[in-house]
Amino acid sequence: MDFTLTDRQTLFQKTIRAFCEKELKPLASKIDKEEYFPKALYKKMGQMGLLGMTVPQKHGGAGIDRVSYMIALEEISRVCGSTGITVEAHNSLGLGHIYERGTEEQRKKYLPKLTNGDGLAAWALTEPNAGSDAAGLQTTAVLDKDQWVLNGTKQFITSGDIADVVTVMAKTDKEKGAKGISAFIVEKDTPGFRIGQSEDKLGLRGSHTVELIFENCRIPKEQLLGEKDLGFVGAMNILDRGRTAIGAMSVGIARGALEDSIEYAKQRQQFGRPIGKFQAIQWMIADMATEVDAARLLVYRAAFMEDQNVPFTKEASMAKLFASESAMRATVKAMQIHGGYGYMREYPLERYYRDIKLCQIGEGTSEVQHMVIAKQLGL
Repeated sequence: MDFTLTDRQTLFQKTIRAFCEKELKPLASKIDKEEYFPKALYKKMGQMGLLGMTVPQKHGGAGIDRVSYMIALEEISRVCGSTGITVEAHNSLGLGHIYERGTEEQRKKYLPKLTNGDGLAAWALTEPNAGSDAAGLQTTAVLDKDQWVLNGTKQFITSGDIADVVTVMAKTDKEKGAKGISAFIVEKDTPGFRIGQSEDKLGLRGSHTVELIFENCRIPKEQLLGEKDLGFVGAMNILDRGRTAIGAMSVGIARGALEDSIEYAKQRQQFGRPIGKFQAIQWMIADMATEVDAARLLVYRAAFMEDQNVPFTKEASMAKLFASESAMRATVKAMQIHGGYGYMREYPLERYYRDIKLCQIGEGTSEVQHMVIAKQLGL
C-alpha cells in the first residue's frame, strides 16, 4: 500500500498549483463578486488539458488518471470554488457522459472542441419536481420520424447558459419509470431550446446556474446518447464519478480555510502573543487538518478504484459525504478563528464559507449519500 504520489502526479500538482496561484487567484474575488466568467482563462485551461482531463489523447484530452484529476480539482477549488465547480461539471458530467456513452461519431464531433477550451459542456438531469428523486423527471422525448422532440424544463443546471453542448435526460417511455429514461445531446441555438431564469445564489456565484426550457425542441435521432431507455443507468454511473470529484472540490475549499487559518493564527496577536499559541485555536486547527487529510484519502481511494475498473459507488458516496461535511465544519471553525475579520469580504474566508454549502447538496445531498451507502452495505 503506497500513500505517496508518483513523480508524474507530483509534477502535475506543482504545475496546476503554480497556474492557480498566478492566473486564477488574482481573479477569484472578481469571479465571485461580479459573477464573472473569465473566457480567456478557460481557453488557457483547455490548452493545458484541464478541460479534458480524463478523455484519452486520441480524442483531444489529456488522458490523465483519476487521482490526478482529483489533484487538479483540489488545487483549482482551493483558490476559486466557482471555477472548481465549472471545471468539475464540464469534465465529470457534460463531457464525461459524451465520452463514456457516446458513439465514435459523437466523440469525434464534440470532444475536440470541448477539450481544447473552445467550448463547455453542461449536464441536465435535475428538474423543478425531480431533485433527489431524479427518476421522477417529467421532460419527454418523442421520436417523430428522424427527429427526437423534447419538451420540459430543467433546473439548477451548471453552465447551462454558456455551454455549447448540453447532455439532457428525458423520458422516452413514461410507463417504465427510471427504465424509460434516455440521454440526448442538444447543441446551443437549437430551435425550441432556450435559457430560462438565471439563479441568484448564496455561493459559487461565478458558476452560472440556470433553468433550461425545451418547447418542441427537435434534434436529429443521431443525438441519442447511449442506448434508448438506458439513460438513467448511465446518469447514475456518471454521478458516481461526479461525487468523487465534488469530494475533491470540498477538500480544496477546506484546505484553503485551513491554510488561511494557520497563517492568520501565526500573525494575529491577542493578550501579548499569537492566537496560534492558545490551545483552543490549536485544537480547532488540528481537527481541521485531520479531517482534510482523511477526506483526501477517501477521495483518492474512490478515484484509484475507478482507475482499476472496480465498482466504487459506495466509496464515491463516502468520499463526497465525508469531504463535504468535514469541509463545512472546517469553514465554520476557520470563520471562528478569524473572528470579525473572517466575516468581512476583504478576506476570502467568507467566500469559502458560502461556497462549500453547495457541496453538501449538489450531485446528491448528504442524505442521499447516506441512502446510497446503506444500500451498498446491504440494508
